[in-house]
Amino acid sequence: MDPIIARKTWRTLEPIHGMIYFAPEADEQYRLAGIKDEQAGYFASRSAPMGEASAELVIATFYNFNPDSVRAAIPVAWQATRPEELVDARFMAADAALRRLLGDAVASDEMVAASRLARSAALAACDRLEGRPLFAGHASLSWPDAPHLVLWHAQTLLREFRGDGHIAALVADDVSGIEALIMHGGTGDVASAVLQSTRNWSDDAWTEAVDRLIDRGMLDPDGTLSELGAERRQWVEDRTDMLALAPYEAIGEDGCDELRRLARPFSQAIVAGGGLPV
Repeated sequence: MDPIIARKTWRTLEPIHGMIYFAPEADEQYRLAGIKDEQAGYFASRSAPMGEASAELVIATFYNFNPDSVRAAIPVAWQATRPEELVDARFMAADAALRRLLGDAVASDEMVAASRLARSAALAACDRLEGRPLFAGHASLSWPDAPHLVLWHAQTLLREFRGDGHIAALVADDVSGIEALIMHGGTGDVASAVLQSTRNWSDDAWTEAVDRLIDRGMLDPDGTLSELGAERRQWVEDRTDMLALAPYEAIGEDGCDELRRLARPFSQAIVAGGGLPV
């Protein structure tokens, strides 16, 4: 199977998972669980399947956030709630948000079919836990019953499976978390200022990392990727696609095509309904 199929299938379904980071239902559920700060809710809810994860474990598995912001958020979160409560809160938030964004489609035949295909791919990923700590935490959770939550959980697993592989590729290429953000910004796909602010990096830390990348020949002085930087970033992306391929191979190219066909209207409805930032 061409590794690009893994990327295409992940991209098509990603809004189904990604909306959880922007849904007001998530902030509401985390507050009910005892967490008032939005960023603490993000760090703790996503890491909760790993148990009462230390700040250091979250720094390692989330990779590109300012460690100081993680160290400020995680201890406070675990003083306020327990991991299992946040796992439940996240599922309840996903349920409410998907029902709001998709309406009657949550109970459609297409949802049932998509959930079965996605679950088959995710279960295949569960046979490859080695070296994927954040994925492994989520893989330990019980599967929900409702088809729309099965699809959401399956895509969550596939997303974290891919993410852990992406981090492995970045580590192999000796690219730190902040450097990965700067190189992403250097492509022009996302504004560097957005990447810096959402991951809580100071101007001084950002400038120092930019200078390091320029010294290594990865970045041009104007902030764009150099030829070498573009080549190395492409290596990381290609390696990420290869490392993400196994679950999609399990359902085959026809299964991936069918999954994208079934799930595309759900993803489009989520984006059209404001489930993701424009």
